[in-house]
Amino acid sequence: MPDLQNLPWPLIAALFAGAAAIVWWAGMRLPAYAAAIEARTGMGQAFAGMVVLGGITTLPELATAGSAAAIGSGKLAVNNAFGSVAFNLVLLAVGDAVSGRRALTSIIARPATLMQGVLGMVLLAVAAAAAASTDTPFLGAGLWTWSLFAATMAALWIASRYERQPAWNVTEQPPPVEPSGILELEFGLPILLLRTGGLAMLILIGGITLASSGDEISIRSGIDAGLVGFMLIALATSLPELSTVVGSVKRGHYELAFGDIFGANLFNIALLLVVDLLQPGPPVMIQMDSFEVVAALLGVVLTGFYVIGLLERRDRSLWRMGYDAIAVIAAYILGAIYLVTLASE
Repeated sequence: MPDLQNLPWPLIAALFAGAAAIVWWAGMRLPAYAAAIEARTGMGQAFAGMVVLGGITTLPELATAGSAAAIGSGKLAVNNAFGSVAFNLVLLAVGDAVSGRRALTSIIARPATLMQGVLGMVLLAVAAAAAASTDTPFLGAGLWTWSLFAATMAALWIASRYERQPAWNVTEQPPPVEPSGILELEFGLPILLLRTGGLAMLILIGGITLASSGDEISIRSGIDAGLVGFMLIALATSLPELSTVVGSVKRGHYELAFGDIFGANLFNIALLLVVDLLQPGPPVMIQMDSFEVVAALLGVVLTGFYVIGLLERRDRSLWRMGYDAIAVIAAYILGAIYLVTLASE
């Protein structure tokens, strides 16, 4: 990350705001390209959201976590990953509010989305166990992070195969999906991939600037490194997910939105291996304590609420959000308060 130590506060704030604007602009346009790529390849909306959107929007976390680990801030990097997982799930509640009066989970008709959520819960539970355990060095990292990376790759493979499962019957059809228009009709796959790559580069550069300026703000404020990684840096690096979720929902690509968040969370777990490989010294999970265990388990709980909503499939809503989305926001707030108390001990 760039060195911002000698810059004045107003310039750091301006960098943060400018990077946020760039990331938002690129993220809002990315779902249209993902939908067009899905239409060209037939990979399915849920899988396209998981791989295309989820992979691209995780780039800022990759750069931030890798940079933090390289300078020995493994705890900050791990909590950035766990914090992004939790905050990403809150962003789905924002997408729920944008979608209208129906609960967003009531109009998701692909079992692949449910499978992605369940796989994410399993991986987060394993990550919590890793944070609570000792570790053994293996090939430059620890056995736990190598195992988590292998499990993530297996989860992506399982999710890709499950995309072929037939959709559930929807008792009340959602609003018609807007076509991708000129993207789908006039651009071939190479041009779509090239333009998607350009948006990905903007998101990467903007995300790195967001994270570095946010990190400098946190350093000057003197807040605990674990709390900073979980909340401030995670919030900054999750802005691409917010823009892509809102963009997907506005275009009617609801499964893209869920695939984006569930996929990004899977990639965040895989990032723990990158952190472990780049950090000098013993395996990174040895440094973790109860803060990281609770942070990972919070992601399990928040994902579980959406899995319940996907299974229940009711469209009851309050304040333009489904009950599951409201439960996610409430649980996130309570979890964040508890983590603040842990950090202050």
